[in-house]
Order: sequence, then structure tokens, then C-alpha cells
Amino acid sequence: MIQALRLCRRLAPLLLSGLLAALPASAREAAEPAIAAQGTVQAAFAPWDDIEGLIVGQLAEARKQVLVQAYLLTNRPIVDALVAARKRGVDVRVLMDNGQLDKNSTERLRQLRSAGVPVWLETRYRNAHNKVIVIDAALPSAAVITGSFNFTWSAQHKNAENILVLGRNPTLAARYAANWERHRQDAEPAQ
Repeated sequence: MIQALRLCRRLAPLLLSGLLAALPASAREAAEPAIAAQGTVQAAFAPWDDIEGLIVGQLAEARKQVLVQAYLLTNRPIVDALVAARKRGVDVRVLMDNGQLDKNSTERLRQLRSAGVPVWLETRYRNAHNKVIVIDAALPSAAVITGSFNFTWSAQHKNAENILVLGRNPTLAARYAANWERHRQDAEPAQ
């Protein structure tokens, strides 16, 4: 048994390198380098914590830009906060999953478009499942909001959800903003 374990320890690196070599080059490429931890981290959990209020509060502090990636976007207070930010002169832009447009999200889509918020629909993926808000990526106060929380009433009141607000980390926010832009380039403008 001990000899078998020794043999496995010697063969494991060879097997792993062989498997990695068999992958296409794009699959072997490493992810972006780690970003140094900095800023603030705030975690919240629904239904106990007021995630909806936390998001609305963060949107109220936006000064330059808000980028949203939404799988579902039916939450009225959040959409109202996006519209209010737009009215304050903040550049607000939204990506939505095209497959999730239903009566409620169609109403929110109309509300955003009426306020002059450009909206794109992601059609390339089976599910554009991101739930991300990037606030003021170019500023020292930059924030990224992400987690399982869909931007819906049910996410706050009926589901078990989580969210992280990662503040004061412009490098991280810039990475998320670049990813947002990559998705926007593949999306279609909402009509």
C-alpha cells in the first residue's frame, strides 16, 4: 500500500502536466493576476439584511457612472434609484438577460428607457446570469456589488441570498467595468 502511494505521488505531476498539455491554449491561459486586497468589504444576507436598501444607498452615492449586469431586474426601488442617478447626471447603463424579459421586467425596461438609460439585451448566452453593479470605477470611491441577489422583490423577501459590496478598490472595479464592456459589445440595444 505504501509503495502504491509513493508511485501515485510520483506519477501525479506527470499526469497533471499531460492533461494540461492536452487542453487548448485558451483553456491553459491563467486568469488575470490577483488584485491586492484593499478598501472595504460589506456582506449582507437576505432575507435578514436589507440588501435592497443597501443597493439603493450605494446607488444614491454614485457620482459619475453606474454599470449594471442583471439576470432579473424587476425591483422597483432599485430601478427608481437607477433613474434617480440618471436624473442627477450619472451615466447609467444596463445589461439585461434577454431571456428573462417578462411583464414586470418589461415595465422596468420601459421605465429605464423613458429616463434615458441605455439598455442592452444579452442574447449570446443561454443565461446571462451576472448580478453585478459597478459604481464609479474610475474614482477612488469605486464600488462593486455582486452576489447571488437578483434585483427582484422576491430576492429580498422570499429567497436566501447574499451580496458583497467591495468598496474603495478602483482596480477591481476597473476589471468588472472591462468585463461589463466586453458583454455590452456582444449585446443588442433594447428597443
